[in-house]
Formats: sequence, structure tokens, C-alpha cells
Amino acid sequence: MLSPLARLAAVALVGVDMANAAYSIATVADIKKTSADIAFDMMQYYKGNLTGQTPGILPGPPPAGDYYWWEAGAMWGALIDYWRFTGDASYNDVITQALLWQVGPGQDYMPLNVTASLGNDDQGFWGMTAMTAAENNFPNPPADQPQWLGLAQAVFNTQANPDRHDKTCNGGLRWQIPPLNNGYNYKNSIANGCFFNLGARLARYTGNKTYADWAETTWDWMRGVGLMDDSYSIHDGAHVETNCTDINNAQFSYNSGVFVLGAAHMYNYTDGSPVWKDRLDKLINATLVRFFPDNIAFEPACEDQASCTTDMLSFKGYVHRWLSITTQIAPHTAPVILPVLKTSAEAAVQTCTGEQNGRMCGFSWKKKKYDGSHGVGQQMNVLGAVSSLLIEQPGKAPVTNSTGGTSKGNPNAGSQSDSFTHDKPVTTADKAGAGIVTFLLAASTLGTFVWMGIGK
Repeated sequence: MLSPLARLAAVALVGVDMANAAYSIATVADIKKTSADIAFDMMQYYKGNLTGQTPGILPGPPPAGDYYWWEAGAMWGALIDYWRFTGDASYNDVITQALLWQVGPGQDYMPLNVTASLGNDDQGFWGMTAMTAAENNFPNPPADQPQWLGLAQAVFNTQANPDRHDKTCNGGLRWQIPPLNNGYNYKNSIANGCFFNLGARLARYTGNKTYADWAETTWDWMRGVGLMDDSYSIHDGAHVETNCTDINNAQFSYNSGVFVLGAAHMYNYTDGSPVWKDRLDKLINATLVRFFPDNIAFEPACEDQASCTTDMLSFKGYVHRWLSITTQIAPHTAPVILPVLKTSAEAAVQTCTGEQNGRMCGFSWKKKKYDGSHGVGQQMNVLGAVSSLLIEQPGKAPVTNSTGGTSKGNPNAGSQSDSFTHDKPVTTADKAGAGIVTFLLAASTLGTFVWMGIGK
């Protein structure tokens, strides 16, 4: 495997001819080479390992840069899966440094410098990445540092704290954690989806029923409040002032994806429960129908209008990875999922012909050509789509503590975390419609979306 510097030198030597060549995913070797190049180009946006910069984060948040804290956490998860799928350990030291630098004083992924926009979803993405490290037997940190499983448990425990589950809307997590933050009055699907996903995965990894009970409770709440409807469409969120009756019907692929992977783990944890099989199969079908028209990943709420935010430009890759892993956790889903992901990945790599190096990836895959949109999310999307094609290669499913998992847990992790109950309640003047991807229908006659305000 070429080192990142060697890959850069190779590109410089061959010049335009290589830059204009289309990526190939025809063979395992092609997939690994393509994935390596895409990962390298993605990492050119990361400056946290340079002198004077902060490890673990991408340039931002706005206006300092394009990226919020959560997306860096998601990127490290994509690179852990990249390592697992390809065997390329080029970025492992950078990943470890990043994940440990951002744990915060409570070792729970609530660093003080992001408090002003700290959501349960933000914390949840970092927690899910720690869980990915544990499940993949990613090299463990030094013994005197927090461990991957313990970090995932810390995030879960803070989110299971009664302080975060108030009686409004009959339960459910709010979007934001500190009561003073814009968006604290909003309960959304991605915050609850991350909590559900993490609970289901911890249940499978540890065998502890408490995690599974919380996952069941969260699923039931989503269905009961109407954020997941009878057709298994997942809507963005609703406000506590209306008892969550003003449901924002915008749908985004990562909401469906995060619940698919969690449901697959609940299916696995319950030894193939018919209830969870039915839920999983219906959710997969709804996800593929809505977000993979013509078997190509698509973001319907914003893609055709070219109105996707930086956050939204990263969703496709998560869904590809989560669906691919689902086929290992619930193998009966593979014949339905894998052919779609292959077609989608083939379209994705055709967008990677942009910018000066001639190989930056675009966003709108259905166009099958570069569309001028480039960035971390666009690279991460195609990286996830391409590298996860290797899921079909012989290999074990993500491990548990009884099937070779080596990460050490800490069931009491997060017990000393800041509950933010010392903050004053949010006032009417502080409240703003929110959500990491929250939209309002501006006018039914126009059928267009406008921002309520994202705070991310």
C-alpha cells in the first residue's frame, strides 16, 4: 500500500493523464487503490495535525470555516471503516490522536469549546465512531487513556440520564443539550436515532439488556410521536411548545440510515426476532425507495434544488456504510442491499474528475459527472460508497466482547458529566426552530424550503 506522500508524488509525476483517468472499482485491487486516493484527497482538508492547529476538528465552525464539530467525528468513523475494509493503516495514528483529543474533561465527547452548539446528535456521532472503533478492534489507546468502548458507554450514559428525557412530547431527546442553546426546544430524529443506534450496538456488544431496553423505548417513542410513520418514513423533528404536533416532514437519508443500522443490531441481539425482522425489512425498503431512485444515492430534500448545506453534503456516505454493515449483522438483507450499493458506487466514482488534480468528487451522483461541488462531505461520501464494497469479501462481522472484542468498557463512564441543569431555562426570545437539517415549508403554493435556522 502506497503511503499518502507516495501517492501524492505519483500523481504529480503522471500529471494530467492520471488526473483525467476515471476511477475503477472493477477489482478488489482497484477498489483499494480508488479508496486510498479518495481518502488522501479528503484528508487534505484536515489541518488538525499541523503545528498550532487543534487535533480532531475540521476548519470551522462558520464563519471560521465550513465544518461543524460533529462532521469531524463522523469523518474519523469513515476512516476507521476504511482501515477495516482495506487494511490501510496510514491514518490510524491521526485517528487515535483526534478521537482522544476531543473527549472533553468528562471523557464523554462534550468538550467545553463546542458547548454553544452542542447537540445530542453531535455527541452521538462521536460516540458512534468510538463504538465503531470497538466493534472493529481498532488499535486500543494507551492504558492510561479512555478506551473506545468506555467512550461509547460514556456518551450513552449521559444521554440516558433522566435530565435529558423530560416529559414534553412524552419523552425523547431534545436536539440541543444545554438549555440556553438555540434548538433546545426541538426534538429531532437524528438525536434520537444516534441514541437508538448506540444503544442497540452496545446491547449486541455487551449483552446488557439495559441498552436494548433503551433502544426499544426510543423506537417506540419515534413511532408514537409520529416522527417515524406507518410507511417507515422518518421526519426531521418537532417543537416541544406544540407537544411535538408540528412535525417537520423533511426527510434526510442519514435519519433512515442510522435507524436501519440500529434495527439490524436489535434483530441480531434478539436472535432474529420476527418483530425486529419485520421492522428492519420495512425500514430498508422505505430507505431504498426514497433515497436510492434508480439505485443511486440521492438527497431528495435538497439535491435537485442545489440547496444542501455542508452538513447535508455528507449524508450519502454514512448511509452506504451503515447499509453495508447491516448486511453482516442481518445477512438476509444482503441480496436486497448490496446490488443497490454497487450501482450507486459506480455512479459515485464517475463524479470524481473535478478541480485541479482532476479527481475530486462531486455530490450529485445521478449526473454521473463532476458537478462543481467539492469538500470533505463529497469525498467522504464516495469513500464510504467505494470502500464498503469490500464488505462482500470474506470476513467477520463487527466483533462483540464474546467474539474477540478487546476494547475495555466502563459501565459507569459519564457519571460525572456536566448535566447543564445549572443553566437557566431557555426563554421565548432564545428559542429558534432548529435541527441539524431542519427545514420549513415556506409556501405550499411554491413548494420551496427555507431555513428555520440550523445553529450548527
